[in-house]
Amino acid sequence: MNKSLSKRPHILFLFSDTGGGHRSAAEAIIEALQLEYGDAITSEMVDIFLDYAPPPLNRLPSLYPTMVKLPHAWGLGYRLSNGDRRASLITGSAWPYLRRSIRRLIANHPCDMIVSVHPLANAPVLRGLGQVRPTYITVVTDLVTTHALWYHRRTDLCIVASEEAYQRAIRFGLKPGQVQIVGLPVADRFCQPPGDRQALRERFGWPQNRPLILLVGGGEGMGPLEKTAQSIAQSCPTAGLIVIAGRNQELKSRLEAMTWPVPTFIYGFVREMPDFMRAADILVTKAGPGTISEALIAGLPMILYSRLPGQEDGNVSYVVSEGAGIWAPRPEQIITTLQNWLKHPEQLSAAAAACQRLAQPQAARKIACILAEKLRITRETQHNT
Repeated sequence: MNKSLSKRPHILFLFSDTGGGHRSAAEAIIEALQLEYGDAITSEMVDIFLDYAPPPLNRLPSLYPTMVKLPHAWGLGYRLSNGDRRASLITGSAWPYLRRSIRRLIANHPCDMIVSVHPLANAPVLRGLGQVRPTYITVVTDLVTTHALWYHRRTDLCIVASEEAYQRAIRFGLKPGQVQIVGLPVADRFCQPPGDRQALRERFGWPQNRPLILLVGGGEGMGPLEKTAQSIAQSCPTAGLIVIAGRNQELKSRLEAMTWPVPTFIYGFVREMPDFMRAADILVTKAGPGTISEALIAGLPMILYSRLPGQEDGNVSYVVSEGAGIWAPRPEQIITTLQNWLKHPEQLSAAAAACQRLAQPQAARKIACILAEKLRITRETQHNT
């Protein structure tokens, strides 16, 4: 039995900044724990690569933006490693190299529960913990085509976002009682009531009388963002355009220096994305799981123009098959879809309704409740701490 280390149970979240989804998922769950249980549970986040991995693995967070710019190589690596036996071979071979770092991680962060939101944490940490260990929960931050490394047979519970991810967990050896479909956790600010669209547009200085297209390239401004923005502005004269360049300052500066034929608003990394989504009519984005989940909650139809081979392939088929969006990898396909939606608003309304049907705005709070239940924490506990 794991003995509680303090009056308040403590949760260790394992993540890494190899893509924005791992950190944001952990932060969303921690936020939900605080909203539901106040100070009854404490938590901390540890970047498994940056803080503990030996060289050169500790450089993976900084190398990630470069790695994903080679999609064919990324997809090949994903496919070659995505199998139960192959995943076990990879993690087993790496153990002698990682053993000392993993044991230092465990020793430095005593806790009552570990929550992993990164697939590469599971096998080495569970091996390092041994038989007498804290409760171990995996929260899968991919939507559909989830890698085998997410699913370790010794995890106490694996939380997934979709039926497809559930079925993959079973195929990779987990038992039905080990897997629960909840949804992808997103920050609470994305889950608030939609508010007044006109008031939001007025606050941002956006036009009221035009359909607004929100073009997003992810936190690093990835994908063919510049070419796509120019094509939209030239081909949709009745619309307005909002472009999010993320942390790509060079791209932002180039876009700001251009002359645009329609009202166009250029932003870098923003914190107002929930309200941006509520104020817009159409989202054009890469097929990242977090952005898709946030758009579903906002009821915002999507045009997906880019994906990471392997892990994001299923995101595209999920959105398209459910009627919440369109896959359009070339600028001319994006333009055709936009023009069709703007000409036939009933189709746009149907896609918005599909988004709302698929939305899971309570996922983070449900996960928080699952964690608290396993720690035997109730809301009454909150008032006694």
